Amino acid sequence: MATAPPLSQAVGYGVVIGLGFLFALGMILTTYVLKRYRNEVQTSEMFSTAGRSVKSGLVASAVVSSWTWAATLLQSSGVAYRYGVSGPFWYASGATVQILLFATLAIELKRKAPNAHTFLEVIRARYGVYTHVVFIVFGLMTNVLVTAMLLTGGSAVVTSLTGMPTAAACFLLPVGVVLYTIFGGIKATFLTDYVHTVMILIIIMIFAFTAYTTNVNLGSPGKVYDLLVEAAKNHPVEGNAEGSYLTMRSKEGAIFFVINIVGNFGTVFCDNGYYNKAIAASPVHALPGYVMGGLSWFAIPWLAATTMGLSALALETNPVFPTYPLRMPNADVTAGLVLPNAAVAMLGKGGAAATLLLIFMAVTSASSAEYIAVSSIFTYDIYKTYFEPTASGRKLVYMAHTCVVVYAILLAAFSTGLYYIGISMGYLYLMMGVIISSAVLPAAMTLLWSGQNMIAATLSPILGLACSLIAWLVTAKKQYGNLSVESTGSNNPMLAGNVVALLSPLIFIPVLTFAFGQQRYDWVSMAMIRLGDDSDVAAKANVDLELIPGAADASEADLLAEKDKLKRASVIAKTMTAVMTFALLIFWPMPMYGTAYVFSKKFFTGWVSVGILWLFCSTFCVGLYPLWEGRHSQANTIKGIYRDLTGKGKPPMQGRTMSVDDKSSEDEGTMMGTEKDVKGATAKVTTGDAIKDE
Repeated sequence: MATAPPLSQAVGYGVVIGLGFLFALGMILTTYVLKRYRNEVQTSEMFSTAGRSVKSGLVASAVVSSWTWAATLLQSSGVAYRYGVSGPFWYASGATVQILLFATLAIELKRKAPNAHTFLEVIRARYGVYTHVVFIVFGLMTNVLVTAMLLTGGSAVVTSLTGMPTAAACFLLPVGVVLYTIFGGIKATFLTDYVHTVMILIIIMIFAFTAYTTNVNLGSPGKVYDLLVEAAKNHPVEGNAEGSYLTMRSKEGAIFFVINIVGNFGTVFCDNGYYNKAIAASPVHALPGYVMGGLSWFAIPWLAATTMGLSALALETNPVFPTYPLRMPNADVTAGLVLPNAAVAMLGKGGAAATLLLIFMAVTSASSAEYIAVSSIFTYDIYKTYFEPTASGRKLVYMAHTCVVVYAILLAAFSTGLYYIGISMGYLYLMMGVIISSAVLPAAMTLLWSGQNMIAATLSPILGLACSLIAWLVTAKKQYGNLSVESTGSNNPMLAGNVVALLSPLIFIPVLTFAFGQQRYDWVSMAMIRLGDDSDVAAKANVDLELIPGAADASEADLLAEKDKLKRASVIAKTMTAVMTFALLIFWPMPMYGTAYVFSKKFFTGWVSVGILWLFCSTFCVGLYPLWEGRHSQANTIKGIYRDLTGKGKPPMQGRTMSVDDKSSEDEGTMMGTEKDVKGATAKVTTGDAIKDE
């Protein structure tokens, strides 16, 4: 490190361990409250799907939180530092469209496999074992890459700000997350995601208002503009219009834009965590939740990077900047240290503390979703499918808990190893599309096209991965003459690998499908996926299984009404996402790119103002709206707590309590679960036939 860390190691350990345990204790208390007053027992279904009852506001905040990685804040600030105002926009737009487009898949998943626990269950139901195994590998590779990126980026910032050893940060950051994930399951991730998201939004607002209104060295968009003009004179950006930091015409920025789009398709469409949130959403709330979440998220990297990346450029000739009088080394930019350096330059130790809190929130909120995603894959797609198909609900919960702990330990060790061999967050961010994006189109076509056959779905990801690795490494060797971290991490090799990974299945899928014959799938086997039998868990908790959210059987009339709503939502999703994707990728940025427009001072002021207003709208959507949407549940819970504390009454009955004389209660519970599966399967076959008839 170029300078002594602004905070002590004690502060680092206090935040990483102390806040982690605070969230864990809060989640333990919340889990108890939800069980006592809302009948939310941690069955295997509740752990993995939250009873399929989460509303749109909470879905939106969870999407924002899960998509706000350490890279969202650190990498976006790095590209702003390198390329100017184009970097934050390319990052934000190139990673928002995937969430918007995923809303269409979320609706199709709810329509065609309403009882699925993971997307991989859907793959197996349609194609069988071989395709299932291929997608398990790609799904786990996605989770490993994302988790490693979170830990490498987060630990680098913690080390930079506090001096805590990087290895210690890699192992300690997950501790609190593992605890609250185990106690609360995916519902815990939704609730803690909400808290994390609100805190992230508040800290970004503090940074924005400091840079553009109160800071003595900056203090207004006009002042920042003048300093950026001066910076362009001192070190013009090669490939930018007029060498300026204030233009959308940026050659390297455009290359990053393409890499960003391709890589993020992989991390959304191949990450079981996003399917988990779609599965957990109430059917009518999945679409608005994902659309609100995607649009709300856009403001976070856009404004955070426009503030912190450009502030770093503006302040690096000022003695307050940590690396003064030198520019930041390229390795530090790649490691994600632009944002913390800018925060320290603007706010001193307060900025360092705010950054530490910000990155802690980003790392822990996103990693909790990854832990749940991996535990769901292991529990339902590996253990229950291939080792113990008749596993009880209690056994499934135990296996899910075990998987969370083991995965956290393995990834902490893996991330530490990456640090010691010189692989940083920035390298992983650019590389992830090369590894996983060849599975995007086969995965999407599984829900969108009945013709894709098993051979196409199985071989396309494998062939695409082989082609992308060849394109990536050959380009690096040809351009630089060697294969090293530096050469393979450069923009052109990464661009070649990412583009080939995403687009090669466009050739493989139709060729293999029409060569071996279309499948003409009828969607019935997806609808036959059954809920887990949690009667043993419910019996142990003395709660009627039918009272647990998502456990009660729906009538045939309700199922048909739900199907009609999802059909309408599917049409709306396809139209809305197409329009917004066009707006964010073409209509807004391309005229400025094509004309090589260099921002005027007034235009730059308006650009910043729109970013701040957008962040306020995001705060309403994912900060205030979930509270309003859940006001009735909150009021009932508070009333129950009040009655308990004052002794004025008992909370509502949680169903029939089991007694000693209740003969064969365990058998009755099991029969209830079996009956439920049969009824559910029958109802879903009806749904499958309806989909087939459309």
